[in-house]
Amino acid sequence: MTSAGSPFLALPGAVDSAAADQGVPAHYGNPVAEQRALLAGAIVDLSHRGVISVSGADRLTWLNSLTSQSFTRLAPGESTESLLLGVSGRVEFDMRVIDDGDTAWLLVDADELPALLAWLQKMRFTLRVVIADRTEQFATVGSFGASNEILDAVAASLNGVALVWRDPWNAVSEGGHQYAQIEEHPGAEWLWRETLVSRDELAALADRARAGEVAVAGVLAAEALRIAAWRPRRATEGDEKTIPHELDWMRSAVHLSKGCYRGQETVAKVHNLGHPPRRLVFLHLDGTDNVLPAPGDEVVLPAPSDAPESGAPDVVGQVTSSGIHYELGPVALAVVRRSTPVDRDLGVLSDGIVVAAGQEVIVPPEAGSVVGRIRRMPRLGVMRR
Repeated sequence: MTSAGSPFLALPGAVDSAAADQGVPAHYGNPVAEQRALLAGAIVDLSHRGVISVSGADRLTWLNSLTSQSFTRLAPGESTESLLLGVSGRVEFDMRVIDDGDTAWLLVDADELPALLAWLQKMRFTLRVVIADRTEQFATVGSFGASNEILDAVAASLNGVALVWRDPWNAVSEGGHQYAQIEEHPGAEWLWRETLVSRDELAALADRARAGEVAVAGVLAAEALRIAAWRPRRATEGDEKTIPHELDWMRSAVHLSKGCYRGQETVAKVHNLGHPPRRLVFLHLDGTDNVLPAPGDEVVLPAPSDAPESGAPDVVGQVTSSGIHYELGPVALAVVRRSTPVDRDLGVLSDGIVVAAGQEVIVPPEAGSVVGRIRRMPRLGVMRR
């Protein structure tokens, strides 16, 4: 983010975010109402996030050789998502990508920008690519839905292409694979967009919001909707050990039949021969005690009801994201051990109490080689909705 900070933080009621989203409003006084506003056309300031441009004739083949997604047929205006993995297959960076026919635009979380930019610069070699940090020029603004009249009118447009990234999470991408065994995936309704605007336009949008011409929502509203869509984010769900399989990220960010790239061997081995050691779950949290567990709180397997004195609860994972959803109430995403029983309610240790948590399986324990042999389970989500 620029040194001047976000103009949206000067709006009435704006409260600064924390952790990965510090520097933009978390909310403007009512995060739950802001979710409804977001679904109805409000915008979310994401100007703290980074923007990298990769131009040059070799940009797409170069990105294709480095990352988990296939770029060989990415047309101008199309959106995709890709992961940069370490040599052992662990997720190091997540990139939201749109190409305008001349330049590929990488939208990244704020904390990833410096290291990713430095790594890309080192990997240019003699290829025809030019890499630049464009965060000082362009800001990211989030919205929900197939279109947004306000943002479409001010979106940066280079080479005749509006720079609007449309999240591919609402369906299984070509070459991807979904581990979630569910007919109606909640991600099918996740019509998330991120629009690049000039910094001058960002300030103008804030002025229009102050005048009541533009509805706004904070990051907490977007995060609650993201959690309900089971949509992973490296800044929250990821850690130094994360592999894509654990978060069902094969769905949108990994192409399983493309050429070699760093970390591909682990991706292929786990998908075809093994199982990820951990798995993502969605938690319905008990709100009786008015305690919302925070990221990092331990997820536990309580003692069975027929053996309440069997000792301390077994820690099986931790909460990665939490929020109050406008329909579902308190919810969370958590990463737990693969062996955690799927038919047991869980608990979360938070503020000295155990918050009851009903789990919905996102990544099943058998994800990987066994899933590939279960012919009765279709690859759900690949149909167009």
